[in-house]
Amino acid sequence: MLPKAEVAYFAIADISGYTNFLAAVELDHAQDIIADFMDAVVKALRPPFRLAKFEGDAAFVYTTAETIDGSLLQDAIEGAYFKFRRRLRSVRQASTCECKACVAMGDLDFKFVVHHGEMVKQRMGGREELAGRDVILVHRLLKNTVGAKLGGRAYALYSDAAIRAMGVDPVAQGLIAHRETIDIIGDVTLWVRDLEAAWQQDDAQRRVEVTRADAHAMLEFDIAAPRQTVWEFLTVPGQWQQWWDADTIVEESGKGRRGVGTKNHCMHGTHTVVEELLDWHPADNFTVGITLPVPDAPRIVMTRAVLDGPDGTTHLELRLAKPKPKDRAFVDGALAKYAERMTQAIAGLRSMLEGKQPVSDAVEEPALTRSSGRFLTDPVKSGAPR
Repeated sequence: MLPKAEVAYFAIADISGYTNFLAAVELDHAQDIIADFMDAVVKALRPPFRLAKFEGDAAFVYTTAETIDGSLLQDAIEGAYFKFRRRLRSVRQASTCECKACVAMGDLDFKFVVHHGEMVKQRMGGREELAGRDVILVHRLLKNTVGAKLGGRAYALYSDAAIRAMGVDPVAQGLIAHRETIDIIGDVTLWVRDLEAAWQQDDAQRRVEVTRADAHAMLEFDIAAPRQTVWEFLTVPGQWQQWWDADTIVEESGKGRRGVGTKNHCMHGTHTVVEELLDWHPADNFTVGITLPVPDAPRIVMTRAVLDGPDGTTHLELRLAKPKPKDRAFVDGALAKYAERMTQAIAGLRSMLEGKQPVSDAVEEPALTRSSGRFLTDPVKSGAPR
């Protein structure tokens, strides 16, 4: 039988500075550093993406989800880059190694290319591979002139096909219009996100998180479903409304991108509860300020955290901030009602998600190359005997 064409999003995470890095430093620590950073990025991308294969200094990932929330997909790309930057910073702070590889690791960076189109799966060399014109295109887009336009800064490059499939307004979201001419394929319209600027903004943002230690009260639930799936059902209005007891949930996000400042209007009959995002860290946790439809009601602050549980399950924590003494009685009363509603709603969410993940016929994912962490545990001085 001929392979069946499937529609998919494709993405490539490519390490910038890879060739120069390997050519100028000690290979044992260099390879370990590369594996460490690539592991952080790929884990952050999946899900919604799956790993198709490693390609030297790049990871090729894809998803065949029929519909995917545009904000969710962009969060995955940017979140993967932020995880790399945080990992780079923590490694550099922890490392005492003076070898050339460890000194030069700060020269490494990532760029991402995202496209939407068709593909087929075909067996080559004993395993399935993705093939097709759009698979070729996303790879060809790695060779572009964006780096010169941004002065060598990290970026995410989205094809116009990907932007249209996500249903986002690139101009409203501040993406930069770009164009490349690809041999045989021709002119391609593209949109660029400056990831260095996005990282600086995210890193400078004041955290508004209720920790376990600081919480006035906390509700905890275990759900036998992947963390990314639970995150999606907590944050995407269309998914959220399937299990929460609101009549309608209307998202007000201004530029069409979910994040700090986004407001969700949860309508219950003639009453509306407004939740404003005060902090946003996909797909780890987010904090909301809740305004109840009660005159002079205090604003209730809550952090919702999704954590990895055992065997692919998710542990959900709802952490309530300590109220002012004068508001404690009101908040405790509201919490009691909320806990009852949430317990019932989570039971419905569990019935929707647990044990009902579709069996995938996707390409088998290759194993990640594990870093031994030798560059952290076995520091050396550059030029010393190995």
